[in-house]
Order: sequence, then structure tokens, then C-alpha cells
Amino acid sequence: MHFGFSYVGLLYLAMLFIPNLFWTKNKPENYDTYVRNESKILHIFEGVGQALVTCIVLVFRDFNIQFGSCWLLWLAVSFLAMVFYEIYWIRYFKSQKTMKDFYGSLLGIPVAGASLPVLAFLLLGIYGRNIPLIIAVILLGIGHIGIHMQHKKEIE
Repeated sequence: MHFGFSYVGLLYLAMLFIPNLFWTKNKPENYDTYVRNESKILHIFEGVGQALVTCIVLVFRDFNIQFGSCWLLWLAVSFLAMVFYEIYWIRYFKSQKTMKDFYGSLLGIPVAGASLPVLAFLLLGIYGRNIPLIIAVILLGIGHIGIHMQHKKEIE
């Protein structure tokens, strides 16, 4: 692990946060009703994971492009997951913006809005061979995907 700024980490965070900013004005109807029922434990996992992932991807240069590395395939697949995450958001913003639209799958990936970025950051951690990011993403995934699965079950 090597300390230093990661432009790849910044790009991933931009791809993550920008659609979420638009989402704050385009939440599904009755979304706040479901938030009240969230597991407090999952919420703690999610919050800790989010904070750690956000910091770690910016302060380790291991995530920057390393040309000639056989590990680049991990980065490519990770980036592809982020591209699919953007496609998920485009589809959501063009939809009726219902809870079903928000918690829908994409290419067979359940709760794609939660699963795709977690997968992307996990693969980024593998690419950078960065154990702290991998651990942080696992914490994030337990909370974030868990909450989304809980909501999806409630709407079904």
C-alpha cells in the first residue's frame, strides 16, 4: 500500500455521488416510510463502510492506473461495474420513479443500485491489493446491500 492521491478513487466517488445528488430530488414515492424501518445495525455498518471507503480510495495511490500490470483486468471489470451503475441510474431517472424501479435489478444483478457500486469498489480493492479497502467495502456491502434487500422485501 502506498499513500498518495488517487485520481481513480476520485473518479469513482464522482460516479457514485453525482447521481445520488440528483436522486435527492427524485426519490421514489413513500421512500421515507421504508427508511423508518431500517435496521439500526445495518445502518451502522453502512455508515462506517461509507466513511472508510470514501477516505481510503482517495489516500492510496494504489488505485491509479498501473500500465503493464496484469492486474489491469480487475480495474477494467471494476470500471465496467461503475458504468453499469450509471446505466442503472439513467434507467431509474427515465422511469416512473417507484420503489420497484429503485430496487430493481439490472442484467440479473439484484438491487443493482446497491450491489453494483459495492462490487466495483471491491474489485478496485483487489486491483490495488489494498486490504483496508476490501474490509471497508465488506462493511459497506453488509449494510448497504442489506438495507436495500430489506426494503425490497417490504415492497414485494
